[in-house]
Amino acid sequence: MPENEILLEVKGLTMWFPITQGIVFQRHVGDIKAVDGLDFFIRRGETLGLVGESGCGKSTTGRSILQLYRPTAGDVFFEGQNLCKLKGEPLRRVRRKMQMIFQDPYASLNPRMTVGDIVGEPMEVHNILKGKALRERTMDLLQIVGLNRYFINRYPHEFSGGQRQRIGVARALAVQPDFIVCDEPISALDVSIQAQIINLLEELQEQFHLTYLFIAHDLSVVRHISDRVAVMYLGKIVELTTRDELYTHPLHPYTQALLSAVPIPDPLIEERRQRIILTGDVPSPANPPKGCHFHTRCGVMIKGTCDVVEPEFKDEGGLHWVACHRVS
Repeated sequence: MPENEILLEVKGLTMWFPITQGIVFQRHVGDIKAVDGLDFFIRRGETLGLVGESGCGKSTTGRSILQLYRPTAGDVFFEGQNLCKLKGEPLRRVRRKMQMIFQDPYASLNPRMTVGDIVGEPMEVHNILKGKALRERTMDLLQIVGLNRYFINRYPHEFSGGQRQRIGVARALAVQPDFIVCDEPISALDVSIQAQIINLLEELQEQFHLTYLFIAHDLSVVRHISDRVAVMYLGKIVELTTRDELYTHPLHPYTQALLSAVPIPDPLIEERRQRIILTGDVPSPANPPKGCHFHTRCGVMIKGTCDVVEPEFKDEGGLHWVACHRVS
């Protein structure tokens, strides 16, 4: 199987949530444009980092790919199959190959179920194992993620945040998936625990040949774990390239602003470098600005162009994709 084979391809992915008014007779008065026409691919065995401010549509993108939200428009191809066209049993069979690690380890585990039931449930749902074999495999999975295999009869409230997230990772691994959406898996954890979970995810990727979509706020974490990085703003990807290229030659003004906020441990460099302070708030996804969505906060905006014409998302050379009139 070729290393550079495309496992997942997204074309024009759109996810709008309707806004309604009225209690008895509801009228459709608008849409929350959470995800608005995304195009990207993920190669087998690589990690694509997805970064951006809160509310820009990162988590919605991950859930739409897995069909937890049925997209408003667009296509999601997984191993050549269009997931948006699948329903019922065919979709359930493909879902076994895709899993998700959720952001909040306190909310994503059922407090009334034991750890053994939580980790073993996916294997029961997909009729993989039963009885003694299921219990043995569940204990092995706990050991793989760094937990005591005899924690199988304990409940989630008996564990720390980091341990709960390890349980979430074990649950995701239970059905031996090829692709995992990591939806900010470390943002709710202490800094001291974050590195442990990141190292665990990297070890598991190498051991089980996994492919990740890694959603995060922390650009330094994304730099550590990702092969390529996509920068998202208000429902759109504004820049997409390799990790090293993005951090050394960011082209989009929004990417430059994000990277200027990442602290550098060298005080001399930190003192000399220029910070880019964004003014104003992120516009509402219910009423995004015309033209480039970022023009209301951009310091290099071209009047009459950026506020009127939406920039094309195109390759500026070396698979460095960007949507900006200044770059073009």
